[in-house]
Amino acid sequence: MPEVHKKLERSAIGFVLAIIGVASIGGIVEIAPLFTIDDTVEQVEDMRVYTPLELAGRNIYIREGCYACHSQMIRTLRDEVERYGPYSLAVESQYDHPMLWGSKRTGPDLARVGGKYSDEWHVQHLIDPRSVVPESNMPAYPWLARNELRIDDKPGHLRAMRAVGVPYTDEMIANASRDAFGQAFPDSPMADGVAERYGTDTNIRAFDGHRPSLTEMDALVAYLQVLGRLTDAAYRTNGRDGEEE
Repeated sequence: MPEVHKKLERSAIGFVLAIIGVASIGGIVEIAPLFTIDDTVEQVEDMRVYTPLELAGRNIYIREGCYACHSQMIRTLRDEVERYGPYSLAVESQYDHPMLWGSKRTGPDLARVGGKYSDEWHVQHLIDPRSVVPESNMPAYPWLARNELRIDDKPGHLRAMRAVGVPYTDEMIANASRDAFGQAFPDSPMADGVAERYGTDTNIRAFDGHRPSLTEMDALVAYLQVLGRLTDAAYRTNGRDGEEE
């Protein structure tokens, strides 16, 4: 074997071809599953897209680095399902760009956090984590409640998502700024359009506790409250081990 290795090292062309061959193995392993993507992603009728406010909250979630400590993917292991809920399905992430599955859990997985806690709990937790979870080592984000959310750029955000495959309509894009405001102000005339475009089950309320302006806290809490709720497929589907969820 050492003699073969020596001969290979003496041949530049042979050595390059060997490197290409070894590197190709990893590439094939990553690329091959893409040919079966249509069979991998489940087809569900009730899957909806993020509203402009929820998408803004997702962007804030990424900006603040929340993904570094929280995963959003529940594995099929029994202890994970018992702790967090039904295991994650591929369809639940089909409109996520980038995907935020993650692997590090300094904090708990958030794939099913939508509806688990009240808006007030989330607001207090983000402002002062240890006031609701004494053992938490999560940093505080009080500025989210003070920062006014920019909404004039929301049509551009939706247009960018459509460019990578998210089925936002022209109407959704044209009304993105109005819908972002209306979702957090249920008494405003803009609120009705949110339900018409994104469904009657959409959360429409003052997420940050009735502050006079639309804040980044509204957006982030709106996003957290919809995690795991864009479709009920995971709750309707039997576990792959045959058990009812």
